[in-house]
Amino acid sequence: MINVTFYRMKSHSIHSFVISGHAFFAERGKDIVCAGVSAVSIGTINAIHALTGVTPEIEQGDGFLRCVLPKDLSENIQERVQLLLEGMIVSLQTIEEEYGEHMKITFKKQEVE
Repeated sequence: MINVTFYRMKSHSIHSFVISGHAFFAERGKDIVCAGVSAVSIGTINAIHALTGVTPEIEQGDGFLRCVLPKDLSENIQERVQLLLEGMIVSLQTIEEEYGEHMKITFKKQEVE
């Protein structure tokens, strides 16, 4: 199963997300759930960089992606980044609605701003 966890600050803004695991919907290379989650997540990271100039801290491995946003963003840039991340959530929730036995989205709150 693919586990997607979004970490929100007390202010509700998204600070980071982690994606781990494998969908096991189909054989490797033909797994549409994995491909969809990968396309949405990498596409969002690329959009954040291309449209805002922000370069998140990224860690990748087999079945693993961690993305952490810088803390010192201006209010305008922060709003734009958050909109892109909220769009990512909507896209992933659409996948989860159809293929929920292969992926799960969780939200966690950070205690520190």
